[in-house]
Amino acid sequence: MVTVIWTPFLTNFLYKYKIGKQIRDSKTAPIFAKLHMKKSGTPTMGGILIWMTTLVLALLFAMLAAVTEMPFFKDINFLNRPETLLPLGALVATALVGLADDFFNVRQMGSQGGGLRVRHKLVIYTIISIIAAWWFVAKLDWTTLHVPFAGNFDIGWWFAPIIIFVIVATSFSVNETDGLDGLAGGTLLAAFFALAFIAFMQDKVNLATFCAVISGSLLAFLWFNISPARFFMGDTGSMAMGTTLGIVAILTNSIFILPIIGLVFVIEALSVIIQLSSKRFRKKKIFQSTPLHHHFEAIGWPETKIVMRFWVIAAVMAVVGVSFYLIDK
Repeated sequence: MVTVIWTPFLTNFLYKYKIGKQIRDSKTAPIFAKLHMKKSGTPTMGGILIWMTTLVLALLFAMLAAVTEMPFFKDINFLNRPETLLPLGALVATALVGLADDFFNVRQMGSQGGGLRVRHKLVIYTIISIIAAWWFVAKLDWTTLHVPFAGNFDIGWWFAPIIIFVIVATSFSVNETDGLDGLAGGTLLAAFFALAFIAFMQDKVNLATFCAVISGSLLAFLWFNISPARFFMGDTGSMAMGTTLGIVAILTNSIFILPIIGLVFVIEALSVIIQLSSKRFRKKKIFQSTPLHHHFEAIGWPETKIVMRFWVIAAVMAVVGVSFYLIDK
């Protein structure tokens, strides 16, 4: 409800100052340009709705709990060091980086006027994930890896590279999925709902609430993002959501369940990796365009059909992932 209330103010701001996404030209991405040129100029940075709402509510409830010392405000305060400080910090940090990337795109700065290159984003993801890995191992003393149906294994500092890989992979995957109206929003909504349930089952109520706030913000965002989109999520949303999703999966010992819950993200990322590898070593493409949702567009599928079918897959796999968790538990 909070997100819906302030959405018109953000929308008016984005349209007033012409903060519209610039579509890559036909020389660098002919198929993509042909399919999406009609969307050029649609406001981006809509992801601000998601992370800003989460940040403001977290800080507001924490402040009220500290100032008033009333039991009610202490109950609704979900910001604490063991569960939510790290994901909230990572959410804001990556959101600000994504915001800068969106600004570069709007102003046609950076790589071919389209903002940061993929390799630049990967470097940024890696730096943030290294900081997160240090926080997990050094601050939270988090060195135990849970393998479903096998148990817990204390692997010491070897857990750090695993954390880095999970965060970078998830961030990249979600960022690649954000390409059609409502696609990233709907698939992320299913994933965060699933992780909220898992966190709640582990009595990590603050983390579950954190995921629930993000889910509520995503739901409100999605209301305005379905085709034809009023605005796009932008990198300020997709980079933040991907990084946070990976961190929450680690905090809930769901590293091996995350690829099930986020199967759509995995497939989207793999399609890009396979395409790039094939073009490099075989000098030919496997897909007409990547990520995979653009391939389906290129062969004639309507945008809404692609998005809704991916939503169905995301919802089903979220339930499957939760089921695996419950069976293992």
